[in-house]
Amino acid sequence: MTTAATYPNAPDVSADDYVLIGLATCFIKADGEVCQVKIAEPIPSAALEALVKGIPTSYELAVATTLGAVLPAEEPQLPADFPPETQFCDDFAYRAIAAARTYKSRPEAQTHVPLGTHKTDFNYSTERKRVLNSDRIVKTEDNVKQHAYTHQVL
Repeated sequence: MTTAATYPNAPDVSADDYVLIGLATCFIKADGEVCQVKIAEPIPSAALEALVKGIPTSYELAVATTLGAVLPAEEPQLPADFPPETQFCDDFAYRAIAAARTYKSRPEAQTHVPLGTHKTDFNYSTERKRVLNSDRIVKTEDNVKQHAYTHQVL
């Protein structure tokens, strides 16, 4: 039996819905230096299926829980397995509800990490760093040179 919807902006999900929360190792640029941070973020079902296939990832841990456990009254709570210095990703509540919807539409994805368990055997790698606050500056030199006749009908 599922409980009544407890999220006014998302009446299609309830506190009993499955959601997977990942512990990611990310980096932040500050004063010319790169600092490592731990981030808690929801993992949608499509991303989980890619992770299970062994692609390199910044996730070192994923905890299968319910939406009500991480969003009681829409106030984010860390899973018990996460270190206390872990920060929440931007728009955590919005992304958690969105991720829960993906598991409702693809319930077979829940079998990779059953409810109440955690997974640590991802292909964890920080070789390609996830920098959260990087700015991409596009310069004129970055443009690809094209032949003069590229846009002409010949």
